[in-house]
Amino acid sequence: MADKSERYVSLLTRKTLALILAGGRGARLGPLTSWRSKPAVPFGGKFRIIDFPLSNCINSGIRRIGVLTQYKAHSLIQHLHRGWGFLRGEFDEFIEILPAQQRLETSWYAGTADAIYQNIDIISAHRPDYVLILAGDHIYKMDYGPMIAYHVEQNADLTVGCLPVSLDDARGFGVMSVKDTGEVLEFNEKPEHPQPMPDNNNVALASMGIYVFNAQFLREKLIADADNGDSSHDFGKDIIPSLIQHYNVVCYPFRDAQKGTHAYWRDVGTVDAFWQANLELIGITPELNLYDGNWPIWTYQEQLPPAKFVFDEERRRGMAVDSMVSGGCIISGSHVRHSLLFSNVFVGCYSTISDSVVLPGVRIGSECTIKNAVIDRGCDIPDGMVIGVDPAEDKARFYVSEKGIVLVTPDMLGQNWR
Repeated sequence: MADKSERYVSLLTRKTLALILAGGRGARLGPLTSWRSKPAVPFGGKFRIIDFPLSNCINSGIRRIGVLTQYKAHSLIQHLHRGWGFLRGEFDEFIEILPAQQRLETSWYAGTADAIYQNIDIISAHRPDYVLILAGDHIYKMDYGPMIAYHVEQNADLTVGCLPVSLDDARGFGVMSVKDTGEVLEFNEKPEHPQPMPDNNNVALASMGIYVFNAQFLREKLIADADNGDSSHDFGKDIIPSLIQHYNVVCYPFRDAQKGTHAYWRDVGTVDAFWQANLELIGITPELNLYDGNWPIWTYQEQLPPAKFVFDEERRRGMAVDSMVSGGCIISGSHVRHSLLFSNVFVGCYSTISDSVVLPGVRIGSECTIKNAVIDRGCDIPDGMVIGVDPAEDKARFYVSEKGIVLVTPDMLGQNWR
């Protein structure tokens, strides 16, 4: 039987409606988001980025969820329909897709607050006590229950999830200064010169884009913001700064409950960050444990055969070392080292793949060399192609990141997306 605290938290999560902001373009990912939104980008060998906040909700006991979509949302919506239809309506469980539509005066969501405001009637119809607002494009595992309980215990109007980040990274986030009690004193969205934390001049306290609101309070503030012609209708730029002086706004530090340290959280917003976060997973003890049976990451997956490694000759040996290889892959007389292969990848004979992330449905021909690369879904790499060896040649044909990671898409190869 659950103890009192567990029962207390479970009652709170049942009264919570989660809204996931999944309409972002993710422009910093370059061509990787030319035909999909950032939350729909594949990650970790078999998942999509959106699967992480969704799984966090399910594992936290929050089973009333709205997903707000906008930019090139077809593949995201398709994924949600295929993989997230297991909740039971008769138990008041659901995942609702809330696309931008002409519900009020405008059609597109003008900002994060406007996206919630345009669905204010739907929120009211579900009659939650609390509204949990999440970004749909971050990689992490988090139990939202304790954060909601903390919000209630602090008698807060708004609670903001936070964690320390480097000063360079802080320029891309909302940065807070807080009292020792956790009360937020100041909030600046994407400041040019982030204010460091008092005990560490190298880091700033950044918002994770995770907010807990009392539902009625949120409704009142969204209506007021919608009536403000000078507002950009964004939580970080407008809503949160306007609340700090007059209401109880507190921060909730995101920590690893077992280690007592700052927990794993990644914004894979650039090609370099995306490449690095994927390859971190192949380590012996990665910070993000995908093998944790107590906190599974749910997703849609095809029914595929196991990965296969064929041929065992001196120069023609199918093998993978320090790598993750997903179902449906065939490594045919080729070498894969320190790489992550998504499903249905074929690697032809005498090819070498190293330090690379290969997305689903890629075919790599014979005698290819691929290093430090991200190969997008559906690419057909011709026999003998060399990628990641000659920077000048790569820049002439493909997208090369600031740190030299080569991104290859079907468009760049003169091929159709499939």
